[in-house]
Amino acid sequence: MNEETRQRLFGWRHAFDHVATPWLVGGIVAALLLATVVLRVLAVTGRTSGDTRRELRQRMLSWWVLAPAMVGPILLGAAWTIGAVTAMSLLCFREFARACGLFRERLITSMVVLGILATAFAALDHWYAMFMAMMPLGVVAIAGVAVLADEPRGYIQRVALGVFSLLFFGACFGHLAYFANDDDYRPLLLMLLITVEGNDVFAYVSGKLFGRRKLTPQTSPNKTWAGAVGATVLTTLLVLLLGPLALRGTLVNETHHLVALGVMISVGGQLGDLMLSSIKRDLGIKDFAATIPGHGGFLDRFDSLLLVAPAVFHYIGYVQGIGAFNTHRIFSGS
Repeated sequence: MNEETRQRLFGWRHAFDHVATPWLVGGIVAALLLATVVLRVLAVTGRTSGDTRRELRQRMLSWWVLAPAMVGPILLGAAWTIGAVTAMSLLCFREFARACGLFRERLITSMVVLGILATAFAALDHWYAMFMAMMPLGVVAIAGVAVLADEPRGYIQRVALGVFSLLFFGACFGHLAYFANDDDYRPLLLMLLITVEGNDVFAYVSGKLFGRRKLTPQTSPNKTWAGAVGATVLTTLLVLLLGPLALRGTLVNETHHLVALGVMISVGGQLGDLMLSSIKRDLGIKDFAATIPGHGGFLDRFDSLLLVAPAVFHYIGYVQGIGAFNTHRIFSGS
């Protein structure tokens, strides 16, 4: 491991080397302070009901914990970032497995956990070939191990749930971790988190102000077409605002690429949210857990990233590559 790689993995002293990083972190702090002040004003003026105030207060307090937990590992180094994403993947899988009953299938859940950990190692090792191979190999392992239980009844369902879990919690979140192999991963990931979370806020506000026609009334009755369109427009504008700072000096820092990323982040985030809403409706539950006050479980909070992470990763990878200027494997040899 050369010194440059060591600094990328563990060099927290270089957290603010990129000019965009302090601005993006400052923007997150400013947004939290502004939201806290707005909620306080609404409470004092009586513009919201008691139940709404309590829910918004819970959400705000949770964000004061979540934001440092999300931003901290990114600033500390790539290894910490990959570790944090892996922990999030395992926690989300745990919630999903308990909700759908897959946790009873020890062999399959063990294969999924091993697949998530192997994907994390491939990201940490900067071993792209292994990273991409983990998905088909993981499917083979799950389908093969499931046979050993010698229970043909329910085989398709068990394997399908295992494969679904590996693809979403291993592969989709794994792409978020692999971003850390890029030299300028900090501003890129911070921009991604800001725009994904901003997209949720934009959809909520646009829907409340202008929403009339329901988007998917059977899946998520509160979602409207106005909210979806408003979120897409505002998120794209936010990417156009942050992109030139976070992506300066890259091939992606062109207006047409930024517009494509904005639309991709907004549509992907909303579809991820709706996808998990469909699963919860199918299972007959409101939330996957009650771990985060006001938000539900980890999967309820981070569902918007599931589809966004691989879409943005491969778009940027197609345009210029992720970590393309340093392709040697870190631990397993070049």
